[in-house]
Amino acid sequence: MNTSFGKLYLIPCTLSNPGETTVAPEDVLPHTVKRSIDFIDHFIVENEKTARRFIKSIHPEKKQPELILSLLNKHTEIAEHYEFIKPLLEGKNIGLLSESGCPGIADPGAVIVKIAHEKGIQVVPLVGPSSILLALMASGMNGQSFAFNGYLPIDNQEKKNELKHFERLSLERNQSQLFIETPYRNNKLVEDLLQILQPTTLLCIACDITLPTEYIKTKTIKEWKKNKVDLHKRPCIFIIHKM
Repeated sequence: MNTSFGKLYLIPCTLSNPGETTVAPEDVLPHTVKRSIDFIDHFIVENEKTARRFIKSIHPEKKQPELILSLLNKHTEIAEHYEFIKPLLEGKNIGLLSESGCPGIADPGAVIVKIAHEKGIQVVPLVGPSSILLALMASGMNGQSFAFNGYLPIDNQEKKNELKHFERLSLERNQSQLFIETPYRNNKLVEDLLQILQPTTLLCIACDITLPTEYIKTKTIKEWKKNKVDLHKRPCIFIIHKM
């Protein structure tokens, strides 16, 4: 570890944009987040507008014109990743800020963390909310063995095959299987789950985690067929486990 380099701070964000709910950032984030933002001026973010809004909500006294923000998203070229970390090599600290939750977890920031390790730069993860872990904690399913599988395929047959595969894995390995969907397709996914999975398979739906509208329920597929829930455009984590 080169002590002349700056440090890469992994800064978690709230699970919703500031101002969109009644949940204040200080309700879900530790003081270490504010303290880190206090002395960091260089940030790597997914969206400049929401990042500035978040920083302002955490640290209103921070002078926005002095912030230097680099955008990391699906349009970012690989060569730009190495440009982003140059301040670290010059001894300046950088904050890697997730759009929602923790950097590097279902988040593009992992590529920057990987480069930091390659260059011998110290990586400092800060505590914050992860919808994946919070959902698993509240599900009642196996937290000793689990897998996060990201997004499901869009193609209906591929999606069906994938879900059947996850169901088999959960039974064979006693392993909870987590996945997500684009929020506007949540209701369709629930319909698919109810049609494809076995009646005794457990399904947890964890929606709007840490928000006033938080909804977390675990039921068998058979039981879910008796309950209707509207998940349209609401961020959700889905977990299945075949017993």
